[in-house]
Amino acid sequence: MGSFTNIAVLLCSAAALQAQPDAVFTTDVKVVNLLASVRSKQGTYVRDLTREDFQLSEDGRPQTIRYFTKQSDLPLKLGLLVDTSMSQQKVLNAERVAASQFFDDVLRLPEDQVFLMQFDMNIYLKQEFTSNRLKLDEAMAYVDTPTVRQLRTQMGSAGTLLYDVVVSASKDIMMSQHGRKALVLLTDGVDTGSDASVTTAIEAALKADTLIYSILFSDAGYYAGFLGGENGKKILVRMSKETGGGFFEVTKKQSLDHIFALIEDELRSQYSIGYVSDKPVEVSEFRKIHLATKQKGLAVQTRERYWARR
Repeated sequence: MGSFTNIAVLLCSAAALQAQPDAVFTTDVKVVNLLASVRSKQGTYVRDLTREDFQLSEDGRPQTIRYFTKQSDLPLKLGLLVDTSMSQQKVLNAERVAASQFFDDVLRLPEDQVFLMQFDMNIYLKQEFTSNRLKLDEAMAYVDTPTVRQLRTQMGSAGTLLYDVVVSASKDIMMSQHGRKALVLLTDGVDTGSDASVTTAIEAALKADTLIYSILFSDAGYYAGFLGGENGKKILVRMSKETGGGFFEVTKKQSLDHIFALIEDELRSQYSIGYVSDKPVEVSEFRKIHLATKQKGLAVQTRERYWARR
């Protein structure tokens, strides 16, 4: 009689799992996870879709969506990377004030955490992952451009390490984290000294399953038309697009406060989509992803490829 009871319990447990479409499965199966946001033609977020509303392919082959969750209230791991090169000196005060408000808005759950890095000719981790707003505010207060003494001691060193900081944040911090992960870049987009290339930076973020949100905030008069501007913008647009994040630019019509609010809203409007590839991984490689909605007129924002690790 006992064995029949045990069998019945197992069958009921299996049935309960099948009845939960968003159940989390801990197996050795390699699940490819995507974070996606969907907008209407008017630009508003569409938050009420189901897994049946999406269609997914890998390298042109249709895939079955096995896991689906709306991400509005799930934990977030976020890194704020602040450009403190001399070209940013005039905009840093505005960045400090806006970042403090952003921390207050984005940290909603006890599990939400933020780390803070600054970069110029060096890379500094100013605050490790924390959900403590006071620690973040205190760390942000000390984010600043190099002193005259530092500039003298670093004479001859590399310039702004934009690509290197993305690689460092992705490999050294985000790679070991789980769940929703994003980097927010505050910079003019100009790199003058990284060992890494923009392609290497993008691939590092992709391998860490991390979105990049780029905010172009620059002192228009610093380069006097010789550098940066448009090239920096193109770089940031590319980094954001290929990783599934978003690009924003601070202008007279769009303040940094408003941009932070837009990013916070998007992070709370995402879908988490998971699938198991129909093609076993024999050699580690990047594979192309295409995610779309069956309903016409909706725009899906997600990464374009993922690292299939053997």
